[in-house]
Amino acid sequence: MRVRIATAVGVLALVALVPSAAATPIASTACSELPADNWWHADVSSLPVHARSQQWLSHMSTASDLHPDFGPSFGDGPDYGIPITVVRSSHATVPVRFTYAAESDRVRYPLGPDTRIEGGRSSDGDRHAIIVDRGRCRLYETYDTRLRDGRWRAGSGAVWSLRSNALRPDGWTSADAAGLPILPGLLRWNEVRDDDIDHAIRFTTDVTSTHHLWPARHDAGSRTSLAYPPMGARFRLRASWSAAGLSSYARRVVGAMKTYGLVLADNGSPWFFQGEQHAAWPEELIEDLKTIPASAFVAVDISSLQVSENSGAIQDRN
Repeated sequence: MRVRIATAVGVLALVALVPSAAATPIASTACSELPADNWWHADVSSLPVHARSQQWLSHMSTASDLHPDFGPSFGDGPDYGIPITVVRSSHATVPVRFTYAAESDRVRYPLGPDTRIEGGRSSDGDRHAIIVDRGRCRLYETYDTRLRDGRWRAGSGAVWSLRSNALRPDGWTSADAAGLPILPGLLRWNEVRDDDIDHAIRFTTDVTSTHHLWPARHDAGSRTSLAYPPMGARFRLRASWSAAGLSSYARRVVGAMKTYGLVLADNGSPWFFQGEQHAAWPEELIEDLKTIPASAFVAVDISSLQVSENSGAIQDRN
C-alpha cells in the first residue's frame, strides 16, 4: 500500500476566465481536463533544467524506480487507483460536513450511492472522491470522504470549472498538498490505449520543503531548506533514456513523461505516480512502468511559462 505522510486540505474560489480550445475529453463527457493552454498540458521537453534539480533529486530516493500507484500494482488487485465518477447535471446534490470547513468550498456536492471512493468506503486511506458534472464541466474533489449516519462528511472539498485556468488563492490547499486538482494529473486508461496522453502526471515523494512553485498554491513539507523539492515542481524524463524492450503502451507513457513530465503534488511514497481506477490496465504495462529509474529524471524550470501568478494559463511559445 502507498505510504501516506501528511495531506493538506483547503478550498477554491472559482474565478470566471475565458476558456481556450479544449484538450482531450474525459471519457463519457465533452469536458477536457482544463483548457488546452493550461500548465498541465504544457510541453516541457525543451525547457531548461532547474538550477536546483540536483539538490532536489538528492533528497528524493533516486536509487529507486518509479512505482505506478494504480492497476494490478503491488498486490492491490486489478481495480486499484483513484476512481472518477461522471454524473449528469441533474444529479442530486447534498450538503457535506467538512473537518476543515473554513478551507473548503461549502456548496452542495453531487455525492450519492453511485459515488466511487478511492480504496472503497471502508478504506483507511485517503478516500478521495473525484466527480465530474459532465453538463457543466465542473469538477468536485473531496478528501477523506465518508458517509456516516446518512450524512456525507469529508476532510475537505474543492470545486473547479474545467473550462477555466483560474487558480486558488495562494496559500490555499485542496485534496492534494499542492493545492492543485487531482484529476488533470491522473493517467487514464483510455488515453494510454488511444495514444493520446496530453498532460503531466501527478506523483508523490516523502520529504518536501515548506515552499511551493507556481501554479501550486500550498505546501505541506517538513524542511525549510530550498534544497528539498517544493510542491508544484516538475520533473522530466531524460530524452536519452531508452524505452527499448518495453510494451507499446509503456512506450506511450514514457513519451508523455519526456514531453509533459511529472508534477510533485503531494507527500507520500517516493516516486509513486497515480492513475485512474480501471479494470482494463494491462499487467504488462504496470510491470514495464516499474522499470523506469528515478535517476533518469531532471527538474525543469517552468518559470518562462507563467502568464499570471493567479492563472494556470501558459505563454504561447510557438
